[in-house]
Amino acid sequence: MFRKPLVMVGFLVILLLSPPGGSAAELWVGTAVVDITPAEPVAVSGQFHLRIAKTVETPVTANVIALESRGDGLPRDVAIMVSCDLLYIPSEVLELVRKAVRERLGDFDTRKLFLSGTHTHTAPVLLLDKYPIPREGVMQVKQYRSDLAELVADAIVQAWNSRTAASVTWGLSHAVVAYNRRAVYADGSAQMYGKTDVAAFRNLEGYEDHDVNTLFFWNDSGELTGAVVNVSCPAQEVESRSTVNADFWHPVREALRKRYGEQLCVLGWTGASGDQSPHLMYRKAADERMRKLRGLNRLDEIARRITRAVDDAYETVKNDRHADVPLIHKVETVHLPMRLVTEAEYAEAKAAVEKAAAQIEQNPEAAAREYRRMKWYETTVKRFDKQRTDPEPTYEMELHVVRIGDAAIATNSFELFGDYGIRIKARSKAVQTFVVQLAGPGTYLPTEKAIRGGHYSAVVHSSLVGPEGGDVLVNRTVGIINSLWTKSSIVP
Repeated sequence: MFRKPLVMVGFLVILLLSPPGGSAAELWVGTAVVDITPAEPVAVSGQFHLRIAKTVETPVTANVIALESRGDGLPRDVAIMVSCDLLYIPSEVLELVRKAVRERLGDFDTRKLFLSGTHTHTAPVLLLDKYPIPREGVMQVKQYRSDLAELVADAIVQAWNSRTAASVTWGLSHAVVAYNRRAVYADGSAQMYGKTDVAAFRNLEGYEDHDVNTLFFWNDSGELTGAVVNVSCPAQEVESRSTVNADFWHPVREALRKRYGEQLCVLGWTGASGDQSPHLMYRKAADERMRKLRGLNRLDEIARRITRAVDDAYETVKNDRHADVPLIHKVETVHLPMRLVTEAEYAEAKAAVEKAAAQIEQNPEAAAREYRRMKWYETTVKRFDKQRTDPEPTYEMELHVVRIGDAAIATNSFELFGDYGIRIKARSKAVQTFVVQLAGPGTYLPTEKAIRGGHYSAVVHSSLVGPEGGDVLVNRTVGIINSLWTKSSIVP
């Protein structure tokens, strides 16, 4: 006479523990890697002056992991994640890729795929009017974007069509890769890459996030086919070169494939790190001595640290594999309040535009140096003009939140200052949270203390969205993440 109530209790427990969107389901995974290195000389992005890369030091690649959950033989949800050795992902490039994928995969919901950039400063330019690029002898931006979209779409289709039953696990380790790059001084001012060996230096402005978050995927034969490595540091160690270079992600991938097999697809994800970089801010001599004793250059030293962290996580979690995890992918367009331009900032920008334009007119060769700066300030002037008729402008951002097992993945389009990433991780109900920046066109999103300190990355010309929008972004991201861990309601 007690069996029926016990069965009902068990049923209610299952309901309570099941994630929204259904219970755990069978995981299917496919991977692909494609070389997106330009075949011709190309302008590279990331500095104010024009640089033409005539040599390729390392290939730049796009790496794809396609996920699908199935229950009772039917698809439940999907997520296609693409990491690119690029500065960022302009909305025009994302749409080109999605259009090419729709042409290949028919009714596939392309909003369920996202691209992110590693923020290497030695990859092709992606915006049409960013630099005065010569018309002869250099691949044009429009052509590269077109080629890129076709290559990435082909890789997405390859990953999607190759998916098989799979298992996954998640791991956490640590590596010192990033340093806060904003020095603060006695007068309260701050400066990106400011001097630290002076009496007025007081501290580095923000927290340094040394987490290395990892996801590992195995196929049904037990072969490790995919790895996600989430490091809160832009790929900028060799950022000033006039070459094509994937920066530290290239030696990281090479080392991991040497360890785990050439079949391994490695997604490099840049965590919230708008105020961080791999450049040393102090103790440079000690770091250099250790590196020389190891016989390594800076790229290889960074790769050594990351791969050791990945190895550590892998050895710890490799036997904790899950083939029946929930996969839930939420996509939402959020409207963030934009940072308003003041009268003083408008006047500064207008004067800078006029000065740069005059220098270019007097000496056309100055365009290689001044054109980008002129366009940078010109954006501020246009924003102020728009505020006259739209005093509460908003920035539209596509937000992706993916639950896979006990891990959450959350994207944003910015160079997001580290404090925002920590706030998301701290408030997330997931066991482990991956924050992925530059899944979009970029611009810095600074904190209140950074704006008080000033300088590049915190001034209005550097950011379309400020702390008010940052609060909205954090709160909405946390809200969606935590909704995926809310216990299902019981229907009477």
